[in-house]
Order: sequence, then C-alpha cells, then structure tokens
Amino acid sequence: MHTEQAISTVRDWIQDHERVAVLTGAGISAESGVPTFRGPEGLWRQYRAEDLATPEAFARDPELVWEWYDWRRSIVAETKPNPGHLALAEMERLVNNFTLITQNVDGLHDVAGSAHPLKLHGDIWEMRCTRCSNQLVNREVPLNPLPPMCDCGSMLRPNIVWFGESLPPLVLDQAWAAAEHAELFLVIGTSALVHPAASLPLVAQRSGAKVVEVNLEPTAITDQVDVSLMGPSGEILPQLLA
Repeated sequence: MHTEQAISTVRDWIQDHERVAVLTGAGISAESGVPTFRGPEGLWRQYRAEDLATPEAFARDPELVWEWYDWRRSIVAETKPNPGHLALAEMERLVNNFTLITQNVDGLHDVAGSAHPLKLHGDIWEMRCTRCSNQLVNREVPLNPLPPMCDCGSMLRPNIVWFGESLPPLVLDQAWAAAEHAELFLVIGTSALVHPAASLPLVAQRSGAKVVEVNLEPTAITDQVDVSLMGPSGEILPQLLA
C-alpha cells in the first residue's frame, strides 16, 4: 500500500472506530531529544544503564544511582513534546474510548495534554519511599538534597521499574484489557522486543483489532501488522488527524 493511501486508510479507521489503544516507545521521545536507553547517548561516565537501573545497584550505592537519575532528569527537563505527542493528545479528545500506553518514563505525554497515560515503566518525575507508602511528584532540577529523603526519614527512590522488577500489576492489567477490547491498535516508536509490552499489539490483533505500526525502521512485528508506516511519528501522526 502506497504511503499516502495507507495514511488515508488509517485516518478513516480512526474516525470509524470507537475503541482505540496506542502503545508508544522510546522512538517518539527520541524525536524530542530524549536519549534512548541503549543508544550512544545512553552512556553516563563509564556505566551502562543496565548496571545502574537495578535494585542491587541502588542498595549498593544509592547516591550514584540518584546522580544518574538527576542527570537524566536534567536532560528531560530541557525537552518539549513534539507534534507526535501533541497529535496523540488530540486523538484522545476525538476518540470516544481511547487508551494511551507508554514504555517511556519522561512524562512528555502528560506535558502534551494526554489525560491518563498508562506508564508501564514508571515516571522519572515520581519518587516513592523505600519504607513507607509515600509517593510524590518532584520536578526539581537539580535535586537537593541528593539522595532525596521522605518525611518519614527514609530515602526516596525513583518510581521507575528497574531491571529485575515486575511491571505495576494494575497498570499492566489495564493495558492488557485495553489491548483486548481495542478495535484499532497503534504501536509507535518501539522496537517490539521488550516484553510484556511487545505482546500488546499481538493480543489486540488476536482479539480482532486492526494494528498499525509507526516507526523509523522495520521491527519484529512489521510483517504481522495491518499497516506499517515508516517515518518519524512527529510527521506521520499529525497527518492521521488531518
């Protein structure tokens, strides 16, 4: 299917369906200048993300882990939602039953105006206490003190899902239900390699949904989706609403 024809087809699908779900990954935020986890910009000092984003690393050296998150927060603070983020916020206003699921932790969907994104991997602007149930949002950059402390006197940790940790059960259940009930499922800027998120478009397809991929390059599910749109999401998504 030619690109113009494909975009027109997907535009019609968005207008014709009441239940739409969307999964976004690092690609949409990379267009805003957020470094990808594993890209060349992902290096910090001599550490790999996989060596810092773990409960073991935090237990061993919480100050080091917090320094890294403070650095990441400072980068994200300089970025803005791009036209792809804004188009999804607009889509939410237009579609009767819309669910946005994201693997990103940068909060750019919130800034763009998306009401209730399901954050599979947490939020870099949220912290939670290592002892009590306290959870808070803190957008201070840089953080002071570092590490940040809870009112109860215990240390706070980033409210991020680290390697070796389970995804938040409630959020995952909501994402699964949205995939199962969707009539149209868009998967945007994700490699479709990280499970369980990578399973969501296939769950939607098995349940009868049309699946549309928007990505810069082919992925593991390109051959299985109904329509694959290759290019920047910041250019393609606004066209789907035109």
